[in-house]
Amino acid sequence: MNREALAPSALRPARNRPPGPKGLSFWWEQFRAPGDSLGFLQRLTRDYGDMVFLHLLTVPACVTSDLAAIEQVLVTNSQNFTKSQDYRALYVILGEGLLTSEGDMWKRHRKLVQPAFFRERIASYGPLMTEAAERVASEWQHGEVRDMHRDLMRITLEIAARSLFDIEIGGQANAIGTALGIMMEDFMRLTSVHFFLPNWLSIVGPRRFRRALREMESIVYSIVKDKRASGKRSNDLLSLMLEAREEDGTGLSDKELRDEVMTLLLAGHETTANTLGFTLYLLAQNPEAEARLCAELDEVLGGRTAQPADLHRLPYTDMVLKESMRLYPPAWAIGRKAIGDFDLLGYQFPRGTNVFMSQWIMHRNPRYFPDPERFDPERWSEQSALHRTLPKFAYLPFGAGPRVCVGASLAITEATLVLATLYQRYRFRLATTEPLQVLPSVTLRPKDGIALRVEKR
Repeated sequence: MNREALAPSALRPARNRPPGPKGLSFWWEQFRAPGDSLGFLQRLTRDYGDMVFLHLLTVPACVTSDLAAIEQVLVTNSQNFTKSQDYRALYVILGEGLLTSEGDMWKRHRKLVQPAFFRERIASYGPLMTEAAERVASEWQHGEVRDMHRDLMRITLEIAARSLFDIEIGGQANAIGTALGIMMEDFMRLTSVHFFLPNWLSIVGPRRFRRALREMESIVYSIVKDKRASGKRSNDLLSLMLEAREEDGTGLSDKELRDEVMTLLLAGHETTANTLGFTLYLLAQNPEAEARLCAELDEVLGGRTAQPADLHRLPYTDMVLKESMRLYPPAWAIGRKAIGDFDLLGYQFPRGTNVFMSQWIMHRNPRYFPDPERFDPERWSEQSALHRTLPKFAYLPFGAGPRVCVGASLAITEATLVLATLYQRYRFRLATTEPLQVLPSVTLRPKDGIALRVEKR
C-alpha cells in the first residue's frame, strides 16, 4: 500500500477517541439524517476529518474515510467484525441470505453460490444478456421519453431470472419491480428504527412495505415450489441449491432457498440496473464521452452483437463504467460492528462500536480524485496519473476483504454487454433540466427514475 497516501490522518497523535459532534446541533443532525444520509456523512467528514466518533443515541459509532482504518476493518482484523447494526433491517427482507448471514452459515452459502460466478459460467450468460437488452429496447420509439431506470430494471431482472434460476420471469417482472421499489423507498426508515432496537425485537415496517414484502415472498416461494415440483435440473444456481446436501443428507429448506433467491434478485439485478441508469444519465450530459463510446463500439464490434470475449477490447467502455461507479457507487456505504474491543489508528473503541465507511465519500475525495464532481472517464486511462497513484481502498465499488461482492465479474460483464447493445442502436438525451435525485437505500438508486429521450443512431 502507498503509505504516503495515508499520511494526513494516519500520523495524527493518538487519543482515546476521535473527534465528533456533540450538543443540540448534533441531535438536530440525527433527527434529519434518515432523509439525508449522504449529506450527513459529508458534513461529518467535512467538519471532523477522516476519523469521526459519535453516539447514535446509545450506540457508539465511528465514521472513517481513512484508508488504513478501512483496510484494518475489512481485511486485517475482519474476524473482529460482523455486519453493522443497521443490517438488521435487511434481515426483514433477505432473511439469512448471503448478504446478511455470518460465520459458518455465510461460508456454507458462499461456497454454494460461488460456482454460478465462475468465469466460464459468466461467459455462457452473454447471449442472455444481449437478448434481454435487445428485447426491451425494441419497444422504444425514436424521440420518445422513457423512464430508463424502469426499463433497465426489466432487462437486468430478466437476465438474473434466466441466468441464475433458469426461469422466465414474464409478467411477474412489473410486480417484482414495483414491490422492490416500495421496499427500497421505505428501507432507510426501517433501518433507522432497527438501529436502536434491542436484538430480540424486530419491526416489519409500514403497511405498504409489508404488502410489498408479501408480494415478493409469494413470487419467490412460487419459483422455488415450481422448480422443486418440476424435477428439472440444469446448471443454474437454483438447481445447485436444490441439490445441495448436508453431511446428514438434508437439503436447504424452502425458507433458506427463499432467502438466497431474494438476496440474488436484489443483488443480482438491482445494482446493475442502477449502475446502467446512472451511466446513461452521465453520458447524456457529456456528449463527447458518449461519442467516443459509440466510436469504440462501432470500431470493435462493427454492428455485430457484443460478446464476453470482447470486454478486453473495449477499454473506453470499461473506463465509462468505472467512472460511473465512482460517482454513483452501487453500494454507497459499508458498515461493520465490533464483537470485541479494538484499536484503530491509535484510538480505542469498545465492543459494539459500529464502523461506517462510505464509498460515496471516498469516491468524491479530491485527495484521490482531482475535480471529483466531474465525469471524466479518461481519469481511468492506463496513461493517467490516477492509474499509477490511486491507493488501495480508495475505490471500492464492490467492497473489499472476505465479504467482497461475489458477483462483481458478472455485474461488469452484464453492464458492458447491455451498454454496448443499447449504444449500438441509440443515443440518449436528458428529458428534463431538473437535477437527478438519488435515494440511498440498500443500494444507491435514482429516487424518481431517470427520464431520458431515446434517439436512434
